[in-house]
Amino acid sequence: MSLISESNKEQKKAITHGGGPQLIIAGAGTGKTRVITTRMAWLITEKRIKTDEVLALTFTDKAAEEMEERVDQMMPYGYVDLWILTFHSFCDKVLKKHGLEIGLPDDYKLLDQTEAWLLIRKNLARFNLDYYKPMGNPTKFIHALINHFSRCKDQGIQPKDYLDYAEELKMNNDAGEFVKSLDLNDLDSSEREEILKQEILRIEEVAEAYHTYQNILLENNSFDFADLINYTIRLFKERPLILQKYKKKFKYILVDEFQDTNVAQYELIKMLSGPDHNLTVVGDDDQSIYKFRGASISNIMQFKEDYPQAEEVVLTENYRSVQKILDLSHKFIVQNDPYRLEEKLGIDKRLKSHIKQAGIIEHLHQKTVEQEAKTVVEKIMELRKEENKSWSDFAILFRANSSADLFIHYLQQAEIPYQFLAMKGLYNKPVVVDILNYFKLLDNYHEGTAVFRLLNSEFMNIPTEQVSLLIHKAKKQAVSLFSILKKARTVKGLEEKTLKKIDRFLSQIDKDSFLAKDKEPSKVMLNFIYNSGYLEYLNNLSEPHSRKSINYLQQFYSKIQEVETGLEDARLVDFMEIMEMELESGEAGKLQFDLQTGPDMVKLMTVHSAKGLEFDYVFMTNLVDRKFPTDQRKEPIEIPNKLIKEKLPEESDFHIQEERRLFYVAMTRAKKGLFFTSAEDYGGNRKKKISRFLKELGLDQPTLQSGSADSLKKVSATEKTMEKVSLPKKFSFSQMQTYETCPYKYYLANILKVPTFGSHYLSFGSTIHNCLQKFLEKSFKDNIEVQSDLFSLNKQTKTNTKSSGLGSLDELLSLYKDCWIDEWYENEQQKKQYFKKGEQMLKDFLTDFKKEKPDVFLLEQPFNIKVGGYSFTGRIDRVDNLSNGKKEIIDYKTGKAKDKVRSSEKSQLLFYQIAAEEALNYDLQTLTYYYLEAGKRVSFIGTEKDKDKLKEKFLNNVTAIKNNKFEAKPSAFICKNCEYKDICEYRKLK
Repeated sequence: MSLISESNKEQKKAITHGGGPQLIIAGAGTGKTRVITTRMAWLITEKRIKTDEVLALTFTDKAAEEMEERVDQMMPYGYVDLWILTFHSFCDKVLKKHGLEIGLPDDYKLLDQTEAWLLIRKNLARFNLDYYKPMGNPTKFIHALINHFSRCKDQGIQPKDYLDYAEELKMNNDAGEFVKSLDLNDLDSSEREEILKQEILRIEEVAEAYHTYQNILLENNSFDFADLINYTIRLFKERPLILQKYKKKFKYILVDEFQDTNVAQYELIKMLSGPDHNLTVVGDDDQSIYKFRGASISNIMQFKEDYPQAEEVVLTENYRSVQKILDLSHKFIVQNDPYRLEEKLGIDKRLKSHIKQAGIIEHLHQKTVEQEAKTVVEKIMELRKEENKSWSDFAILFRANSSADLFIHYLQQAEIPYQFLAMKGLYNKPVVVDILNYFKLLDNYHEGTAVFRLLNSEFMNIPTEQVSLLIHKAKKQAVSLFSILKKARTVKGLEEKTLKKIDRFLSQIDKDSFLAKDKEPSKVMLNFIYNSGYLEYLNNLSEPHSRKSINYLQQFYSKIQEVETGLEDARLVDFMEIMEMELESGEAGKLQFDLQTGPDMVKLMTVHSAKGLEFDYVFMTNLVDRKFPTDQRKEPIEIPNKLIKEKLPEESDFHIQEERRLFYVAMTRAKKGLFFTSAEDYGGNRKKKISRFLKELGLDQPTLQSGSADSLKKVSATEKTMEKVSLPKKFSFSQMQTYETCPYKYYLANILKVPTFGSHYLSFGSTIHNCLQKFLEKSFKDNIEVQSDLFSLNKQTKTNTKSSGLGSLDELLSLYKDCWIDEWYENEQQKKQYFKKGEQMLKDFLTDFKKEKPDVFLLEQPFNIKVGGYSFTGRIDRVDNLSNGKKEIIDYKTGKAKDKVRSSEKSQLLFYQIAAEEALNYDLQTLTYYYLEAGKRVSFIGTEKDKDKLKEKFLNNVTAIKNNKFEAKPSAFICKNCEYKDICEYRKLK
């Protein structure tokens, strides 16, 4: 065969290996895929082995497709039934044919992690959880439990094994070893006994949960992916005749990426290999980076122990990278010795390049992370011009997806096409957010944020000022935005072309609302994108935006069809319910990429995603302490050592070794140029230390490069183009708080004024505040006289400290009913609960008030102050006179009481203190948060330094707002509670 003749000596040896076990240690870029596919073709064409007598196993569908394509190209004639499969596909094929032999259904459904999460959530009451079901967030540990069950299955640990172990602990048969694993030496006997008791209960809880999970899966005719491996092993153990059939069938077995196999997969391989053990495994221990997925590096490390007669072939001739990069990579990875095959087997794994170029290795070090990102983009532009390269020749790698934002920012500024290869995020793509919001309109016309999203979309192409007219009209009439659309012709100033677009939009909604009652959601989507002009709009976008958007649309359409397949008589309401639960679970939607056919773009991805890829120039970014390598993170729920079947590593720094292998994988993606980048400042108070890995490479003394994080030349000035906006004439504390939380949220709320759902928390809080204000005002109407000019220093507030008589409880509760805001509660039961809660708050308040008899000075005091020339407004709940002539500011809180207020939570009262002292000329003694539910008070007083710091923060915020800096600051905590999360493509819900 021509391909064999083109192979080097070691490749030929691996390809033409006769029989028996074979271990091919294939370093990065040495042609392992070519070797394994050529061997398969050689066995079929030269050894006359039938196509269905060779089994090739790999890990991804993409890898299997690539292998099959290569084999197909090498075959001189047609073939049938090539067994080139992923582990899961192979087991699925076996179980569909033989599962009934052990009582398994043959029409089972495979669940991914999100689907498993939904199944557990639906059946949560059946799980006897205590430790792993916190009261405030009962679904908090579902993902952790699913991951734990999956890791158990990777180890071949069955629910019965776990239950038996828990029973052993209860019977104290294994207490000695268990206590030793807990490391309780520093505790006294009673403390050890209590912790031991709690830990045994915890393990028993997990074991029972695992058992329950498996039962629920079977009851719902479902398997998860790890089940496929374990049930196939069980089938082969319980039905030896079936195992014998497959052992006889597959005369040769080939396993790709063997270092990524887990315990269960290796057990399956050993079961399948026949008496001659014609088993070829290909891998590289230095590229074992999937421990978090259950991969066991011990498999490749002990292969020779399991098969001592195995022939070793070491592939070291590299066809990817220049020697300079290979030498540095080897110098780095040998620091994992003596826990490498090179050391253990006494082999030489140093790679030898077939590339004659010199290559580039540089460490680019900057002052700030912004400068680091900008430098990377500038370097890409420089190299592309000098070397006449394509954008796709460049890759920016990072340890975690969260590090990509700044690099994307500067790529956008430079108008460089890029592709962010995150594995998740489909539901955050603008086109998918559009479709989801349109679906919401078909079920709920009052969803103001959904209406706003679509009205402001480029698809609708309605001028911003026209949308503003609609919003203003809706707010003025206190009706929904959708209601205004239905009578848009009554809104003055709307152009005829705008009215026509609105008419078409409403007509489309009417049609799809009717359709949604009887048709599947996929048909509703198709009806919308074709008949509304949405698909036409996407198709007319400039490249590569059109291609990407339509691709995301297709992926989402496939998602809809997938959901429909799992539901009987699926309707839009069912699909939206599932989507809401998926978002609640933290699911962001899987993304699929095809790098081979993709457009010419700079690629951004994590190092894990880059495995198997190669680029001319690679930038390894954020190389500082705690970013790469990361801190070791233990599994939320760890498998007890007694149950673990893999050979655990003896070394104490296993995490660092895994991170070092990951770093090595990143280095060996580069063909011609390798750039390490770092900065001193990544936010926070401390200067970041250079990564220990750069020290190991001898690159820890870089020259600090000059540069700034200003906008790049000849590019747009901001990450996201926004129109110039009119600033508010006055600012408030809540505006500052919103801006600090997320500038983009501030933009939506205070610049565009996007209508949103209300909140029962706000309804309840406003009810209580209004009730107390009116009650105390009525009770003290003869005692409080507020000056006409609150900001004149020449006029004083007149007070009479004697009360004319506090109202009764009946009066207070009657006023409470009058003030009740009956909006935004989820249901009647919740509304009743809050009403009862409010009654108790008011009763307790009145009791405390009568007991303390405070001297109320002012209620709901408005103010307007100047900070740096800008106006800030606000309102103080209550001001009391104190016996020493000073005053106390009181702010009511209806939320959960706190024992101590953190410094970040003091800002609101500090703001009031500034106003009271500087504008109202009050002599304050204390500031108090009054938690009404518990009757608790937390008090403090701000210093001059505290007030100056707050003012400076406010001025910085206003300056940023003036400069149109409205970048999103997404995080799981912020976005989960944001009223704009449904229309924001930047959201992060987990």
